Amino acid sequence: MLLAIDVGNTEVTLGLFDGGTLARSFRLSSETRRTADEVTLTLTQVFPELGSGGGHAAVIASVVPAATPSYMEAARALCGRDPLEVSSRIPTGVEIDYRDPQSAGADRIANAAAALELYGAPVIIVDFGTATTFDVIVKERRYIGGVIAPGIVTGAEQLIRRAARLSAFELRAPERVVGRSTEESVQSGVYYGAVGQVDAIVRRIAAEERIRPKVVATGGLASMIAAHSETIERVAPDLTLHGLRIIHDLNRRDASRRPPKRAPSGVRKRAE
Repeated sequence: MLLAIDVGNTEVTLGLFDGGTLARSFRLSSETRRTADEVTLTLTQVFPELGSGGGHAAVIASVVPAATPSYMEAARALCGRDPLEVSSRIPTGVEIDYRDPQSAGADRIANAAAALELYGAPVIIVDFGTATTFDVIVKERRYIGGVIAPGIVTGAEQLIRRAARLSAFELRAPERVVGRSTEESVQSGVYYGAVGQVDAIVRRIAAEERIRPKVVATGGLASMIAAHSETIERVAPDLTLHGLRIIHDLNRRDASRRPPKRAPSGVRKRAE
């Protein structure tokens, strides 16, 4: 079994793979103060299979440095081996054509790896999270960059915090664009503003790069926004987890192909 962990700023997404099949996934809120023991307990409660021991592996993508050690230690304790931490420094199957490759988020790299294998290039990935990110992958498996915009929920919370007469509301697709109340008006602005943002940015990227990309959406609000988007073609809620699996499999194959280390010339191996 392969344990896949995506540590984001708002949520941690967990997945357990049996071969290439995602057996189960689970989301919990991000909390940087969780200890390794707490994370271990949570993982064993969510995935009892990990408690049996033996034969497990783990892969982690994290954009929250303060939380990473706890998840690394918990995965190590449950799997009996070091988890693979995704970054631009390891083989990912993606050519990171960023000015600073190390600044590319591990989750965005995982999304790119999954989109390339599942949909091919060129492709634009729209990920709805704390931020709404757009990642652009072109031929030759080149990740050329993207766009980072405020997340839908992040922006709505900021709007409510700043406007004294606005109160919390349910985020959903309103029946009409023109709201008949303050709540409906805010719903419409947030929802259709997000839909319009996605379509406008995707079209500008396609025109600028002269590509006809597939457009894939992921993240918690992907299905809701895709329902009225004119550019989103596919929704893949577990795209990041599949990307982690793909990267782990690639690194495992690479490791198996490496020749065994040989003792330096003139140095004898000590007899056991």
